[in-house]
Amino acid sequence: MKNDAHPALLPRLSVMMFLEYAIWGAWLPILFPFLQGHRGFTNDEIGAMFAVGAVGAIVAPFIAGQIADRLFATQKFLGVLHLAGAVLMWQLASIESFGGFLAFSLVYSLLYCPTMPLTNSLAFHHLMDGKSQFGKVRLWGTIGWIAVGIAMGQWLLIAHTPTGVEEAAVAAAQNAGRADAFKLSAILGAIMGVYCFTLPNTPPQQGTRSVAIAGAFEAVSKNPLRTLFLLTIPIACIHQFYFVHTGGFLSAFQSNAAGAINRIFGVGGGGLMTIGQMSEIAVLAFVPTLVGRVSRKTILIVGTLAYALRMALFAYVHEIPLDPIVTLVLGVALHGVCFGCFIFLAFMIIDEEAPKDLRASTQSLYNLVIVGIGVIVGSFVSTKIATWAQHGAEKLDYANPEQTRSLFAAPMWASLAVLVLLVVLYPKDRREPANV
Repeated sequence: MKNDAHPALLPRLSVMMFLEYAIWGAWLPILFPFLQGHRGFTNDEIGAMFAVGAVGAIVAPFIAGQIADRLFATQKFLGVLHLAGAVLMWQLASIESFGGFLAFSLVYSLLYCPTMPLTNSLAFHHLMDGKSQFGKVRLWGTIGWIAVGIAMGQWLLIAHTPTGVEEAAVAAAQNAGRADAFKLSAILGAIMGVYCFTLPNTPPQQGTRSVAIAGAFEAVSKNPLRTLFLLTIPIACIHQFYFVHTGGFLSAFQSNAAGAINRIFGVGGGGLMTIGQMSEIAVLAFVPTLVGRVSRKTILIVGTLAYALRMALFAYVHEIPLDPIVTLVLGVALHGVCFGCFIFLAFMIIDEEAPKDLRASTQSLYNLVIVGIGVIVGSFVSTKIATWAQHGAEKLDYANPEQTRSLFAAPMWASLAVLVLLVVLYPKDRREPANV
């Protein structure tokens, strides 16, 4: 039975989501330009860095889901993970060697990645009506990402954008200043760690299987979860491609952008990317209503089309008869449709279809696909495509139209291929979910 006794339950869960995604949003959009522009790592090294950051998502279903579903109160487990992660994140701001950064990123991923599906399962556990209430809670994670992205953009503008120097010197100063994002993430992680111990008690569930992940694998072997999981693998790779390259791509255009743009969003690309999270808020607020009127398959199709259109706008920004910054803002704004109509909807489908005593493990298993397989494969693919798109140049130049056209056309065509598979393979919606 759901626990909804506390009068301030929704605000408490909303604060949890705000902090959860602010921790991640502080550093993810700036990672590629920081590692390439300041640390001087190669594309292959950066691909490895992004990949090890996903190892925790692979481990999560086997350890975190098992602990939360069977052994340990979720809120206490979350608190321990975040406090330990904050210590490691602080160190990443100053580690200069590839090996050291790689090792610390690996351990941090083992601590942070499990917290994302666990916050979802904790919220669903305490909400009386997950379909209508979860969107209201989860959108605060998006607000947290927006707040921290704009804060970092403004910090780079104020503290790390010198005046009266050459453009190359400005870029170098901003790249170095991106190290502060790791410190901000660590501070937020410590706050979240303490806060988790105040969340409603979420004890482990008693189920028919002692090993919860085994039941989760059985649940996803049946449609529609089977097809959903398979199609999510390429979608997650495309999703990761966006986060690897968009920050640096936007930053290349911001030097010529209207002053008002930079005054609002700061510089460095990360702040401007928050437009995508702003659109995400509107979409997340609308999806719970939409699922009652439109089939889930139709919504997934809309999300997949948005992935393709976004990459098309980026690839052909120089050919579209609009101001480039306007075209890019439109492309970034599609992020809300991409996330809300595919990944967010998938979490709702899982909550409907997975057995009640296996939801945390099944959510963790889906998180493995998005933040595990998708990030690992997507990171290597995105950096390999970047090397190919350089066309023999020493490094990727986001201001070079030929390079960026090649760079973003690849995920555009991949999105269209997923769309075809979705139309053909995803089953027609049932009138009633498996677990009401």
